[in-house]
Amino acid sequence: MKATGIVRRIDDLGRVVIPKEIRRTMRIREGDPLEIYTNSGGEVIFKKYSPIGELSAFASQYADALTAATDLAVLICDRDHCIAASGISKKEVLERRVTQTVEDIMEGRRVEVYPSDKAVPAIEGIDQKIAVAAPIMSEGDVSGAVVLTSTQGKSASDSDIKLATVAASFLGKQMES
Repeated sequence: MKATGIVRRIDDLGRVVIPKEIRRTMRIREGDPLEIYTNSGGEVIFKKYSPIGELSAFASQYADALTAATDLAVLICDRDHCIAASGISKKEVLERRVTQTVEDIMEGRRVEVYPSDKAVPAIEGIDQKIAVAAPIMSEGDVSGAVVLTSTQGKSASDSDIKLATVAASFLGKQMES
């Protein structure tokens, strides 16, 4: 754990304010759910809750099926990190942050397609370019994205775009049930 040197008091309603610097660094936005953990050492730990993270094993299998169908690498992300991958070294991408472009696609709530000559990275520090990205919607909220990527400059076909859209819709429905 990293010490910040910041101390906050709990108010009479049991609330504590998470400083703006920490919210910005950890990408915690207003309305984001946080899980609360405790340990035997008396520590209270706040962790961003990722509803799609609970589906990571299922999402990983779905990513494998998409890679087989599209011949593109597949990343399934929550709002901040890659939680499942196929067609690329999982060790390289899992738990890495998504780029601002992927965040913008999720916020825009629309499927985005990038031609190979205008493709941009999907994950920070990894050379996997976005071919198509579809936001995962659950109960009206954005939970993540399905991103098909390519390093060979291959563009997404119409069927790849439809498959990414269906995958995002399906994963969103899985979170609702």
